[in-house]
Amino acid sequence: MKHKFSFLLILFSVFTFAQIDEKKLDNLILNTLKTFDVPGMSVGILKDGKTVYSKGFGTASLTTKRGMDSETLVGIASNSKGFTAVALAILADEGKLNWDDKVTKFIPEFKMYDAYASQEVTVKDLITHRAGLGLGQGDLMFFPEGGTLTIQDIVHHVRYLKPENSFRNTMDYNNIMFIVAGEVITRISGLSWAEFIEQKIMKPVGMTRSFGSYNRAKAAGVTNIIDAHAPAEGKIVQIPHDWNETANAAGGIISNISDMLIWADCLMNGFTTKDGKKLVSDKQIQQLWQIQQPAPVALKNPFDTQHYGYGLGWFISDVKGHKQVQHSGGLLGTVTLFTLIPDLKLGIVVLTNQQSGAAFSTITNTVKDAYLGIADRNWLKTYSERMAKLHSDYDQEKKDVYEKAANFAKNKAMHPRAEQFTGIYKDAWFGEVEISEQGKNYRIFCKTSPRLRGTLIPYSHNTFIAKWDDRSYDADAFVVFQYDETGQATSATMKPISGITDFSFDFDDLDLRKTKP
Repeated sequence: MKHKFSFLLILFSVFTFAQIDEKKLDNLILNTLKTFDVPGMSVGILKDGKTVYSKGFGTASLTTKRGMDSETLVGIASNSKGFTAVALAILADEGKLNWDDKVTKFIPEFKMYDAYASQEVTVKDLITHRAGLGLGQGDLMFFPEGGTLTIQDIVHHVRYLKPENSFRNTMDYNNIMFIVAGEVITRISGLSWAEFIEQKIMKPVGMTRSFGSYNRAKAAGVTNIIDAHAPAEGKIVQIPHDWNETANAAGGIISNISDMLIWADCLMNGFTTKDGKKLVSDKQIQQLWQIQQPAPVALKNPFDTQHYGYGLGWFISDVKGHKQVQHSGGLLGTVTLFTLIPDLKLGIVVLTNQQSGAAFSTITNTVKDAYLGIADRNWLKTYSERMAKLHSDYDQEKKDVYEKAANFAKNKAMHPRAEQFTGIYKDAWFGEVEISEQGKNYRIFCKTSPRLRGTLIPYSHNTFIAKWDDRSYDADAFVVFQYDETGQATSATMKPISGITDFSFDFDDLDLRKTKP
């Protein structure tokens, strides 16, 4: 995550237990916006089936200066995964699939790198992050927005992703498998994922202002919608909306606080729709909200959590002895957090238009503490100090890299010649990457992801830094060339220069082979 800090730390008195002091929460949100340089945020709280808080703060867009309110639409990103899981549960209730059905039953051409996994991977495996792919592996096929690959391309290219883990052994968060799950829904229903979500879930639930994708919201003429914002070299700037339509099943929904509270109420009320009908059966709810793939949890943690893992579309854990159902969502320029504590009948939703996870965690944890009867722990101060230290380290990390590059620039004799490394390189799952000489500069251009283009800066005898033109990415990467005995580059690998880089910039898994000089 990327943040900017103003270090305006405000101490707050204790929130009254089992209720929220509206004025104090207002002030906390305003100071959170300032501290983490977030232009706008909307926050909603549902308690005992009633909306007790629903407000927007700041601006929806730094360009238009429109205010943000509880009706402002925001990309909820990976909070869409819960909808994908419910869509599959609806199809299961209709007898059109079983969770243990093989994916090849619905997508015969589907293959994974490993032959065994290809035949054994099930619908449930797709949405539990246990199919063997690593964190964010393959995300460059749709991220950032503007890629040329189709859903069919992505489904096909999965076979080229060499798993980082053993099949069903480890939970590593992955979006690509959710895209495949979305295609399962389409193959069975004949509807696009977005159409299915709107018709079969949103409409019955009463989410009348939400859409299955950003493009569908824009096509409907919606104007009360955020612009995305991100830090770019020390300044918050507006950036293009980020989400490729191919990845809607992993994170495409556009919604607002009002509708997300309706969704929370539906879920905590036994998945019951506005007309009193069950969206899915109790049998399916047990599957959705049960830990399917466990993950480690720290022995000491703020909420005394003992159990943690992924259900079907949600993270499941316990907080102070209460079951918690939660998911976050992140796009370039916006992050969201959706939290349910069903036995307290408590729902908390935070939507933002800047990619500061510290901001949504500050608000969510403060509200959660209040209803759990925990004295105010000043989460704003905690996250501000933590992120300041983290980003100071990242800044130094990047500074050191560029200082080394500047020193290497002085030794021209050590620089590789253009004819040694320029040309076309290809990765099996990502596609072609062009390395060219343009005037006095070297350039890199990713053909299937046109927004990924930048300048190559010499770093050592075999390594360059890809400095991307879009500085909001904060994802500059090393490009390391491998040479043959004649001094000609035959291949290249990549990796981020800093830990700040979002995991969806999956440079580490690229295996670029030179195909043309």
